[in-house]
Amino acid sequence: MNLPNKLTIFRVILIVPFVVALLGGAAGWFGENLLIPEIVALAIFIIASLTDMIDGKIARKYNLITNFGKFMDPLADKLLVSAALIALVSMGRIPAWVVIIIISREFIISGFRLVAADNRVVIAASYWGKFKTTFQMVMVCLMIVDLSRFWPWVGILTDVIMWIALLLTVISLVDYLVKNRAVMKGQM
Repeated sequence: MNLPNKLTIFRVILIVPFVVALLGGAAGWFGENLLIPEIVALAIFIIASLTDMIDGKIARKYNLITNFGKFMDPLADKLLVSAALIALVSMGRIPAWVVIIIISREFIISGFRLVAADNRVVIAASYWGKFKTTFQMVMVCLMIVDLSRFWPWVGILTDVIMWIALLLTVISLVDYLVKNRAVMKGQM
């Protein structure tokens, strides 16, 4: 159990207090002030997101890449983002159909990577996928602390970023499938 793997496990553990802070705040578990639990949830989400960057850099720099890390790191990311998106749907901050498209893309790519791995092919992350992740993370952060209550223009910005994230989600899916179509054809 090396440091990158511990950070990955820590990221999974952070999902629980993140969801409790976010949904508990919306349910009024922490009193009348919804903003404080949202800020706590945002801080937890940012810390969890940063552990994703840090664990990967450490693993590559010090050659600490393990099978556990290869499996759990992307799973931890998907769990964190999916938990955030589902919580935001329940709070009415993002349409369910948008979340269905985003999560469906993640399942499709995960399945695609499993087929590729079975054929001893590693599918690297693309730039489209990295842009998608960046916009999704910004979108989630803006939706966690809904500042449009104070500044209506933030709601417009959040909607624009949501649409860009959704577009990048679809583009990155098509990019993965087209660039790696030989995986599905079994022409390795």
